[in-house]
Amino acid sequence: MTPTFAVVVAPNDDTLYAGTFVDLSAGPVVLTVPSTATTWSLFTSDVFGNTFTSEVPNDTAGTYALVPPGFTGTLPPGLTRIDVPYTDTLWALRVDKFVNGIDRTAAAEQFRKELHLAALSDYLNDPTTGATELIRVSEYGVRFKVLADNETQHNPISFLAQLQTAMHSPTTVPLNASDVALSQHFDKLFGKGAIASPALRDEFEQATRDEHAAIIANYLDHTGPTNWIHFTDIGRWGTNYLNRSSTTEFLQWGNDIDTAAYYHAFKDGSGAQLDASTHGYVMTFPAGQIPEASRFWSITAYLPRSITLVPNVLDKYVVASYTPGLVTNADGSISIYMAPSLPPGAPTSNWLPAPQGKFNIMLRVYGPEGNVADDTYIPPAITPL
Repeated sequence: MTPTFAVVVAPNDDTLYAGTFVDLSAGPVVLTVPSTATTWSLFTSDVFGNTFTSEVPNDTAGTYALVPPGFTGTLPPGLTRIDVPYTDTLWALRVDKFVNGIDRTAAAEQFRKELHLAALSDYLNDPTTGATELIRVSEYGVRFKVLADNETQHNPISFLAQLQTAMHSPTTVPLNASDVALSQHFDKLFGKGAIASPALRDEFEQATRDEHAAIIANYLDHTGPTNWIHFTDIGRWGTNYLNRSSTTEFLQWGNDIDTAAYYHAFKDGSGAQLDASTHGYVMTFPAGQIPEASRFWSITAYLPRSITLVPNVLDKYVVASYTPGLVTNADGSISIYMAPSLPPGAPTSNWLPAPQGKFNIMLRVYGPEGNVADDTYIPPAITPL
């Protein structure tokens, strides 16, 4: 992962990714998962980011037939049937680079290359078809969040028209009756060939800006006592569309709380915006308050508008429980330093490069356990150096 990657906000550098949108409208698709020395987890969601259980067990090799709703056909021997709730879904395998402190990056790379996904008919003709296509990270450099934010502020009618185009796409599923009814109302104003009066356009322009501001405020104001933002309904929003929109503004394709916990900070413990233009920061996990995880925890810094990785000469984007040489203090605590350059006396392994300016920090806990799992964990405050 590099700072060039921008199509999805808040990317992580803890894992390697292999992902695709799966279209089952023409029938079953076969997913072939190889065995590996590293660990991996599978993320599955609808196009809105609502997660669902795929029944493909994590860390288990196999050949799986993904079948659409209502499928009554017969599958050939050797395929494990996986019922998928919608015809169009997102599947992403996240492969750990480190396992129990051991670098498994090479195994993760090989695992990703050996994945296969193909239509059932193609698989039966050639089981090796549908190999993973590795795409240069430069192909993912479009900052969609920044573009959408700008469009919302400067050309909101165009934004609403694009939204209607997306709503009418056959891949935008599932939609409930209220979704369809609301979209039809919007069609009268922003659908193809629709013409709204200047006064009505002005009202909708301002309303769009106001609601965009409300979406952002709902996220940034969702803080705990140490100014960390934390939502427990990621991927399980139901009809809480405000939380879904707010989270998606800053974190896309996030796991549900059973798989990973996310804590996001834009401010230090005193409530001041994180800004490394004049000084660095430190956060210290006390010995008894280190995040409990079955896999690992990690900390990543991001730029403020795009929520993308921070460019730095070391190409270092994360400090984690698996970081080689991570130093534990004499009292059992762990201090993470955030600054443009290595602070005096700080161990290099514990230093997370930050930009010369505003930034934000995300703490991820993969495989939440203990106080993280029961939502009583409070990350320590970030303090200026």
